[in-house]
Amino acid sequence: MQTIYIVEDDANIREIESYALSKNGFLTREFEMAVPFYQALEQETPDLVLLDIMLPDEDGMNVLKKLRTESKTRDIPVILITAKSSEIDTVRGLDSGADDYIIKPFRVMELISRVRALLRRSGRREVEEVIRLGEILLDPPRRKCFIKGQEVDLTYKEYELLLCFMINAGIVMKRTVLMDKIWGIDYEGESRTLDAHIKSLRKKLGEAGTHIKTVRNVGYILS
Repeated sequence: MQTIYIVEDDANIREIESYALSKNGFLTREFEMAVPFYQALEQETPDLVLLDIMLPDEDGMNVLKKLRTESKTRDIPVILITAKSSEIDTVRGLDSGADDYIIKPFRVMELISRVRALLRRSGRREVEEVIRLGEILLDPPRRKCFIKGQEVDLTYKEYELLLCFMINAGIVMKRTVLMDKIWGIDYEGESRTLDAHIKSLRKKLGEAGTHIKTVRNVGYILS
């Protein structure tokens, strides 16, 4: 899934943008000011930025210029979203390096359409993150499991167990660790809960279930 950073000091507008984007398959991170936005950029590069011009700690145009001067961020698509509606403001924004310019108040579906169009133009297509091991394929964004292309109906806990195994493939997972990760509490004396779920998961996975091996007196491993 693609990640979009929203830099907007108006909480209501920020919420509307985040909700609309999330409902249309995007991950979002929200920032009220420029400083935390810069800090987040050091950890992760988003696929697109929605940038307000009038921020409380720094002018959005200056933020845009900084993005365009840094090698790590110069190619990130940026859409300016602002109440400044004059033609000269639009030209100034585009000339400063913005890829698009949306005037408040805006229509939500227009925002989504412009985001998608800009991502297509920039070559940043929506690619679903999947985890594959042999014939097993997990689609975390949709919480779905497939075996040789056929969907397998898993319960919430079964899916979480399989996801944990897939992420840690080849690593022995202790029983106590699995109980803590999946159930969130210490099930000491209730290990049969884990065993029952493993048995059910193996059965639903069919032949692929044989990849889940028991490590005696320790736990399980997905080989």
